[in-house]
Amino acid sequence: MKNLVVQKYGGSSVSDQTSIEKVAERVIASARAGKKVVVVVSAMGKSTDSLIELAKKINPDPSEREMDMLVSTGEQVSSSLLAMAIHKRGLEALSFTGPQVGIITDTYHTQAKILKIEAKRIKKQLKKGKIVIVAGFQGVSTALEITTLGRGGSDLSAVALAVSLEAKICEIYTDVEGIYTADPRKVKDAKKLPFITFDEMLELASSGAQVMHTRAIEVAKKFNLGLHVRSSFSKKEGTIIMEKPPLIEEAIVRGVTLTEDEAKITICDVPDRPGIAAFVFDKLAKSGVNIDMIVQNVSRKKMTDISFTAGAKNIKKTITKTKEVAKEIGAGNVISNKNIAKISVVGIGMRSHSGVAARCFSALAKNKINIDMISTSEISISCLVKKESGLKALKILHKEFELGQKKKRGKK
Repeated sequence: MKNLVVQKYGGSSVSDQTSIEKVAERVIASARAGKKVVVVVSAMGKSTDSLIELAKKINPDPSEREMDMLVSTGEQVSSSLLAMAIHKRGLEALSFTGPQVGIITDTYHTQAKILKIEAKRIKKQLKKGKIVIVAGFQGVSTALEITTLGRGGSDLSAVALAVSLEAKICEIYTDVEGIYTADPRKVKDAKKLPFITFDEMLELASSGAQVMHTRAIEVAKKFNLGLHVRSSFSKKEGTIIMEKPPLIEEAIVRGVTLTEDEAKITICDVPDRPGIAAFVFDKLAKSGVNIDMIVQNVSRKKMTDISFTAGAKNIKKTITKTKEVAKEIGAGNVISNKNIAKISVVGIGMRSHSGVAARCFSALAKNKINIDMISTSEISISCLVKKESGLKALKILHKEFELGQKKKRGKK
């Protein structure tokens, strides 16, 4: 659709009345510039967290169906309030839930996948000149149940709608001005990147960067949809995520991330026979455990240890499932450790440059930071360290690869 823009506003962008009214003014400015505007909104501020906390007080183990019914209401509140703010300013807008605009998902509650979008209703309203506001993070399953797409799912809603409506770009508005070489709240001289590739952004997101949802980036990459990540509170240009940025030569390293919300699980004395690792991780996957790093020790006396990392928030569930699997295969104890942090170095230039791993390990060693586990891909290196060393390691590697802003020379 010509002159179409899809804008997504995160929870911090619609956290209160003042924020919502500022978003309304920004949306109206786009409409008055001749754009057809579709807006996707998250729930206000921390309202989803509050709903989850309330649910757990009422029932520590609520059903996933009822959780979807509950948390999907947050986005409905912000979408309707934004429509009211636009009406007040003299323009026509309509707010919709995900199901109302035909976002069809599979039947998995709390982590549903979008199967298709029947966008006829949106197109009809856009042709009438109206601004369309869609509650993000939600859809309706093929069994006609309300479903949610997982935390950060509003990004996915926006990207999927942009693809369905054939938009050229999707604007992601958040509380930071773009994608940085490191979290600017943790590394003072972190530099904003004007461009970044889909592959690099996927690695950064999966390694701990909180700016974008990985599933949203995957969909954008699949359909080559450009993403513009920018601040709701600034007029400055943000970061364009695209297939091939207009760079003469790719930087070796583009960013460094730190994540402290994972735990390390070790299954001791695992029988060393073909297919055992496949069995273990297949069982854990079917139980909904998302695995990150995996290390298997060298076999000794036909027994080995298998270690992996997983989200710390669901550590009780992960340990319970892992113990069940360990018992099933005749393994020994299951040990857990939440005192860990993961540092990741990411850059598409690593494909054509050697020595990045050596520099990474050497820099940490010089600063007496011990590495517990290592995981690599074609464009990333991740190291597991003690949690108390995480921030220090982040700053060391950011400096090692010269990712900070260059200091301006003073006038002579």
